[in-house]
Amino acid sequence: MRLSVFGLGYVGCVSAACFAKAGHQVVGVDINATKTNIINEGRSPIVESGVGELIENAVKTGKLSATTDSAKGVRESEISLVCVGTPSRPNGSLDLSFVRRVCEEIGVAVRNKEAPHLVVMRSTMLPGTVESLVVPTLEKSSGKKAGEDFSVCVNPEFLREGSSLKDFFAPPFTLIGADDQEVARVVSQLYADIEAPVYVTGIRAAEMVKYACNCFHATKVSFANEIGNICKGLGIDSHEVMEVFCQDTKLNLSPYYLKPGFAFGGSCLPKDLRAINYKAKELDVEVPLLASLLRSNRLQFERAIEMVEATGKKRIGILGFSFKAGTDDLRESPMVALIETLIGKGMQLSIYDKDVSLARIFGANKEYIEREIPHISQLMRESVGEVVEASDVIVIGNKAQEFSKHQSLLAPDKLIIDLVRIFDDRPSDETYQGICW
Repeated sequence: MRLSVFGLGYVGCVSAACFAKAGHQVVGVDINATKTNIINEGRSPIVESGVGELIENAVKTGKLSATTDSAKGVRESEISLVCVGTPSRPNGSLDLSFVRRVCEEIGVAVRNKEAPHLVVMRSTMLPGTVESLVVPTLEKSSGKKAGEDFSVCVNPEFLREGSSLKDFFAPPFTLIGADDQEVARVVSQLYADIEAPVYVTGIRAAEMVKYACNCFHATKVSFANEIGNICKGLGIDSHEVMEVFCQDTKLNLSPYYLKPGFAFGGSCLPKDLRAINYKAKELDVEVPLLASLLRSNRLQFERAIEMVEATGKKRIGILGFSFKAGTDDLRESPMVALIETLIGKGMQLSIYDKDVSLARIFGANKEYIEREIPHISQLMRESVGEVVEASDVIVIGNKAQEFSKHQSLLAPDKLIIDLVRIFDDRPSDETYQGICW
């Protein structure tokens, strides 16, 4: 394919070199003539092992050239990849002036081009930027219509400085955000020789994935540092601790806890967070990340309460209130706290949880139920059907299989508030609200 790469900073330079190595015809575009001249001489404007050799070979074979003429770049390509920077402003917001300028330049060039053109955004941009900035700017400057005369998609880069070539040719996945499957198919061909899965999402989801990745990486660094600081205060080798920690790929380094939903609870997480925060205080070690987790958890609990209150209904059904399906453990269950809060707000509750019902009769938690939550126990019903019949709003509190199979939950006169995504792919609408989807 014939590609133009706009912006020959780190990402653009590496992208241009790698796509040329993959056999595509690439022209790099940048307003900085020094950069374009360096590339045309077969040298790299950035310092990183292996990149210079790629550029030298690509220029020698005629696969890569560079220009300051944006119209030439568009004219000589089928696909334009936008790799310009999106730096921070002093207040933390993104400076999108480079994106806007490049979109204007591409749009002007597209105005005079008869063949269809595809604009691929690789710059890191907040969700909604393609919709609110990129497409309107391209349409205004080109006088043409997105989706008809030209196409736009998102293809975030995940290149780390120092290991960019490895990241490009051996990535964990390739992400394409496109609202048109044909566009996604065309862009996926750019990566045909790379052995990695290709994931296609909507444009806004792809924009968000990049931020989810970077925020998580930042969280991991801060988490490891805070654990390390506590370890040092206790005279423990932090690297030994984290080396063992990283061996757990079932829970620690896995998708297991990375499912948006309701607050965490149970007998371990809240208790252990409180204990480690208290120990950090004793050691005079500040751990702002660890200290924020219980507050963040509390905010998710409050979000659920607000969702119930916003319905304006008083007859509320609760399906599942042990802290996790398949257990009768109610210790620090956020659902128990939610139920007690709703009772305090005058709601009329009907509750069902098969595992807790059994525990109430003969389980290990029988004494706890009778001693700690007798008021809740009195609100329990014998079946899902009883709860549904007595309620206008149904709150789903855990992932018990019987809830997903109960068709009465989907009645048009009932509103479901789902805290666990019991219905996997259902989006929020008038009769169904996910807590964070």
